[in-house]
Amino acid sequence: MNGFFLGAALNRCLLNVTLAPMNSPVLIACAHGTRNAAGQAAIRQVMAEIEAARPGLKVLEAYVDVQEPELSAVVAALPEGAAAVVVPLLLSTGFHVKVDVPKAISGRPEVVAARPLGPDPRLAELLASHLRAAGLGENDGVLLAAAGSSLPDGSVDSEEQGRLLAKLLPNKVRVAYGASAQPTVPDGVAALRAELAADGTPGRVFIASYLLATGYFHDQLAKAGADVVTAPLLPSLVLSEIALERFDGVVTS
Repeated sequence: MNGFFLGAALNRCLLNVTLAPMNSPVLIACAHGTRNAAGQAAIRQVMAEIEAARPGLKVLEAYVDVQEPELSAVVAALPEGAAAVVVPLLLSTGFHVKVDVPKAISGRPEVVAARPLGPDPRLAELLASHLRAAGLGENDGVLLAAAGSSLPDGSVDSEEQGRLLAKLLPNKVRVAYGASAQPTVPDGVAALRAELAADGTPGRVFIASYLLATGYFHDQLAKAGADVVTAPLLPSLVLSEIALERFDGVVTS
């Protein structure tokens, strides 16, 4: 993110700092997990930014895969009767949101789950800013590359994020997946390149990385045959802002 967008996001976040009520539930920030050190640091930075934006709010770290502490262990360690909201630091309603999170909080009615971070218009704005910073031209095509899910809801959410992005750009915007859904990213790149050629457009194919941080899936994007691959969404204060809104939406409902 360039200095302008980072400065604007920082100013917005600082202006919206609010104190957590004394009886505020715990926020369990639940990410997927990665073995990539830079990706781990990026996710922990989001958790720190949530705490900084809401002084007094207790934020607990949790994961559904790869890393520890596991979400189920974090929930089990809560004092009996302690209220908590699990905020998935995930971008769509896939298997982890539909299966893993409900399983982890079952039997604890005082622990509830918020919806994931995406889709969201602010993520579309962030994706568009990354594409423009990478040199996107009006004749280029954009492939939104999401992680993918074995459940149909994950694709629905990613397709909606693609529509939100398309509203901000004059370019063709298509969606593809790193795993568990079709089309795959390499197939999506090939199809979009063929589509541009059929239209007589000498444009390039840009992959918009719809991933939170670096790691296995982002590394695979460089091998998919696109001309340009944008950076993942983090670092950006937009993600902590959305996470707090998801938390508040559950607490105030």
